[in-house]
Amino acid sequence: MKVESRDGCAIELRDFGGTGPDLIISHATGFHGGAYEPMAKSLVEHFHVWALDFRGHGASAMPPDGDFAWSGMGQDLIACVDAIGVTSILAFGHSLGGAATLLAELARPGLIRAAYLFEPIVFAEEFLLGRTGNPMSGPARRRREIFASRADALARYASKPPLSMLRADVLAAYVQHGFVDLADGTVQLACRGESEARSFECEEKMTLERIVDLQLPITVALGQANAGWGPAVLAPAIVETVKNGTLVEHDFIGHFGPLESPDLIAADVVTAFKDELTPP
Repeated sequence: MKVESRDGCAIELRDFGGTGPDLIISHATGFHGGAYEPMAKSLVEHFHVWALDFRGHGASAMPPDGDFAWSGMGQDLIACVDAIGVTSILAFGHSLGGAATLLAELARPGLIRAAYLFEPIVFAEEFLLGRTGNPMSGPARRRREIFASRADALARYASKPPLSMLRADVLAAYVQHGFVDLADGTVQLACRGESEARSFECEEKMTLERIVDLQLPITVALGQANAGWGPAVLAPAIVETVKNGTLVEHDFIGHFGPLESPDLIAADVVTAFKDELTPP
């Protein structure tokens, strides 16, 4: 279903069904809510699961002003919660989706009852000072956008990292919902390379200084499979900064953890939100 965000941007809200308290999934940059369907299948016996596509991603429209500021993604999430018809919700956020979840809570305190965030992108403010460009934007702009078919795209992605690290059904869902059909019979990435790059480059990002006073329970998870600097290194500082944070570490997955091992992360989510569930 389509939901209108605050600036009029049309946002795709996906209903995966299920029973129990409402839970909304916010995806990583360049992905879409449909890629998390395999994880949702492990959650629907506990929650009514929803997922959105942020502006410029998946089946959602481009932002009217071309601005990919992360605050706009937070507004997309708020609009979707309003469309679900609840005043507060449980939230799962991955990478950018984790930052957007926190931005939504800052914009409307009480919107998020509890959050599970996998390697959310929340920087120390001093890290952003004087920084120019983003190392992720160049590769995003160079991404191949057009393939002969979805099958062709799936075969290519399955043959090389990083997307080859995704579980097979996740990769299939990413391809199925992540392309649009062109008039000549080919398919094109729904999240264009320029949109992904501008999401990385936008000036307004999330910082630790903004989350000091957050009261909601927040579980921050990280994967340790990838050596060197990466979003995982941000996680401990986030937990130390918020008032009610819990850190969870997994040894054998990386930044794509929810897409590599969706059942493992789904089980984590159930544990994190156990107080929200009605005993059998």
